[in-house]
Amino acid sequence: MNKIIKSASAFLGILVLASCSKNQEPKKTSEEPLNIIFMVGDGMGVPQVSSAFYFGEEIPNFKQFKSIGLSRTSSVSHLITDSAAGATAFSTGEKTYKRAIGVSKDTISLPTILEQLQAKGYQTGLACLTSLTHATPAAFYAHVKDRDMHEEIADYLVNAHVDFLAGGGKKFLSKRKDGRNLFDTLIKQNYKLDTLALSEIDPTRPNAFFLTENELPNKIQGRKDFLPEATKKGLDYFSANKKPFFFMVEGSFIDWGGHAKDDKMMIEEVLDFDKTIGVVLDFVKTHPNTLLVVTADHETGGVSIGKFYEEDAQGNKKEVPNKVQVYFNTDQHSTELVPVFAKGKGEELFRGIYENNEIYHKLIKAIGN
Repeated sequence: MNKIIKSASAFLGILVLASCSKNQEPKKTSEEPLNIIFMVGDGMGVPQVSSAFYFGEEIPNFKQFKSIGLSRTSSVSHLITDSAAGATAFSTGEKTYKRAIGVSKDTISLPTILEQLQAKGYQTGLACLTSLTHATPAAFYAHVKDRDMHEEIADYLVNAHVDFLAGGGKKFLSKRKDGRNLFDTLIKQNYKLDTLALSEIDPTRPNAFFLTENELPNKIQGRKDFLPEATKKGLDYFSANKKPFFFMVEGSFIDWGGHAKDDKMMIEEVLDFDKTIGVVLDFVKTHPNTLLVVTADHETGGVSIGKFYEEDAQGNKKEVPNKVQVYFNTDQHSTELVPVFAKGKGEELFRGIYENNEIYHKLIKAIGN
């Protein structure tokens, strides 16, 4: 009997020790915040993406994605949207009227994902080929009723405390109707400011690269690798600071190629954007706590890729079996569904077909807020 009591006592002692040991285990720390890289191919529909497979010399980086969806782009005022309403849907999660920047259909300011993540300690960045006050980047930090209010948008920009900026738009900061030079504001905020080149980053303070008066040149005009290089510098900057970040990168001139019905321009801009995607995918591979989402605000040009014909001196056409060409149905935006590509943590959220403002809510869900 005594042996049984001793055995029971010993067993209870082990349970108590185990319980104490369990209670003394350090609490698990919360999961590391998710990095978000959001890439917009302005005007990039499925045909534009397809062009990378037929006109590029290498396997497109688009092919690396397994999680792919489709987005419906219409605004509340127009079935065929513009970049302002499209980007506002991405940045706020709410559809609005055509030309609106960061405001609701009733012109009420809406908090953007960039602003919300800043409040949570995120670093933020914007890189584009247009002015940094243009519709797509502006929708992430500004709140105005019309996209052409560039000087008002610039006021928002210099007070938005974005950590990394790369693009054009000098004239909206320094050649203003009100005579102010907003570069002085950035300098007072300790920005490393460069208006001449994509120079080396300074990870100890915010960086701003404004390289042209308005937009940068397009690829046909001789632009080199600005977008992939600016994107790489932004990622290097964020990595050096070792904090979570939100980074929006826009391939702006795919849209402009569609408006111009310029197949060469459109193709070259798609390939440049695809090259930039490759830079980001390399980053995602080595930083698994990152989500990359690539999409478009709308399609431009009503593009299709069809048969290529050669024509002889008599005007007779003959199909060339191993060649294709780009056809434009319009020089305006269309209402085609546009692709959504996702890679990284939470990528499965972006499969399926949904409205463009749902992309915001999917990003928030992936972040865990």
